[in-house]
Amino acid sequence: MVHTRPQPQFLNQAMVSGKPILRFIFFTHTVLLLLLALSGPAIASEPAGEDALDADLEEIEELLAVDSELEQQTFSEDAGAKLSEAEVLTRAQRIVHELNTDSYRKVIEKNEYVLLLGYAPWCQRSAELMPQFAEAATTLKELGNPVVMAKLDAERYPKAASSLEIKGFPTLLLFTNGTSQFYTGGYSGEDIVIWTRKKTGVPVIRLNSVPEAEGFLKKNHIFVLGLFEKYKGPNYEEFIKAAKTDNELQFVELSDVEVARVLFPDVAISNNFLGIVKSEHEQYTKFEGAFKRKKILQFLAINKFPLVTKLTEANSIRVYSSPVKLQLFVFAEEDDLQKLLEPLQDVARKFKSKIMFVFVDIKDENLAKPFLTLYGLEDTRDIVVAAFDNKISSKYLLEADPIPNNIEDFCSRLLSGALSPFFKSQPVPDDADASIMVVVGKTFNELILESPKNILLEVYTPWCINCEATSKEVEKLAKHFKDSNNLVIARIDASANEHPKLQVSDYPTLLFYPARDKSNPTKLSTKTSLKDKANFINKHLKAKGSISKDEL
Repeated sequence: MVHTRPQPQFLNQAMVSGKPILRFIFFTHTVLLLLLALSGPAIASEPAGEDALDADLEEIEELLAVDSELEQQTFSEDAGAKLSEAEVLTRAQRIVHELNTDSYRKVIEKNEYVLLLGYAPWCQRSAELMPQFAEAATTLKELGNPVVMAKLDAERYPKAASSLEIKGFPTLLLFTNGTSQFYTGGYSGEDIVIWTRKKTGVPVIRLNSVPEAEGFLKKNHIFVLGLFEKYKGPNYEEFIKAAKTDNELQFVELSDVEVARVLFPDVAISNNFLGIVKSEHEQYTKFEGAFKRKKILQFLAINKFPLVTKLTEANSIRVYSSPVKLQLFVFAEEDDLQKLLEPLQDVARKFKSKIMFVFVDIKDENLAKPFLTLYGLEDTRDIVVAAFDNKISSKYLLEADPIPNNIEDFCSRLLSGALSPFFKSQPVPDDADASIMVVVGKTFNELILESPKNILLEVYTPWCINCEATSKEVEKLAKHFKDSNNLVIARIDASANEHPKLQVSDYPTLLFYPARDKSNPTKLSTKTSLKDKANFINKHLKAKGSISKDEL
């Protein structure tokens, strides 16, 4: 997870079908962010010399020791009084150790496992991640995990950051006996705990009793359950391989059917059972394939999402990388979705494993607007149902009312390949007398591909820096060739109009479509002189002679 200085807003529009930006986590609890700023560990000046280094290491060793009395007060279920949210956060922050240039090497070399957060004080996403990181530190400590949780202000200690190859913020690195690997899990506290436990030798939790299972169920909202009469054999070995490979889900193993039924009530066999449990509408899903690591992972990749997944910045990476390449997106306000959710879940169940259903809050502009811009609907507040085929980078739009029957029919046609891809288009303009014809997506076939005339087409975008100069040249060419009966000069705004036969990525672009062959337009260099452009056109119009410089 890397975050550098803010990027131009239009770059977000690159998150389109087949080419999603790896967007990063957010944390909407503004109060927690303020508390973090107030209660986070103070950063002292860098110590100098051996005495200062020894003192610093002693302080770190003291922090690594368990503060039993405070821990019982904060985390024991029998504690008489609960600490405030701010006090709990402060306690959690104490578990995360602040490193500096003098201490980081010793801490990494001294401990078998160190999970390090490289951050910058100005980085918002660093601040958003810190409470989750502290929460994970607290949980891992409670579980007796040996990992040391630490953070480094990479801006204040650039030499240390450079040595650790921290190049963006925030960066998470796990050091195992001094060797680092990048963190590849999710970014909630629970995600960090699961990933860290798996990488530090605990890929599976074993539950032996009903009370253990009941306690586990209270704390975990999604997990994978494996029931094996004896913890051995080829099926069990494949289960363990899958647990070690997967970085996101907590795996649990059991050998007692009654214990298993606490977690998965529909367990009917005593051996070789696997299922996924989620705290959502579709709570229990059985695995019915062969016990092979790859098959298990495929099952989990499809079934770990709810029937209708709400898109957030925290889960966006997982959504975009889903093996289900057909994805239906419902853009609506939260209240409107709640009215539609239950029937939408029923529709989603019919297309499970074939089409992934995703809800995007239309009020969340960071998530919704880049998608809606693809359809020219960035200012709408109505319910929008759209789809993406990430295999072929095509997009589709439901133009009927977004009711369950229409959505189901839309999905059926999407699955069968009967839907026509959607291409943006501005309204058809009334420019019959214009010297330069304006082409839109809806008129591209008629005015360009089906025209019996030669066409010079200028392709531009409003945000293009160099387009203005080219547009002025095109206007001069239009004036010069105004009396030609066999030439049409046109332009199209590529930011607002699309066509499958117009595949342009550089702006401005000049395309010449010969009357005799519209399938192979010639791309003219925008850097050549105006005279050269005019001579090129003349050549194709079979006009005699060239044009003098004074004529243009």
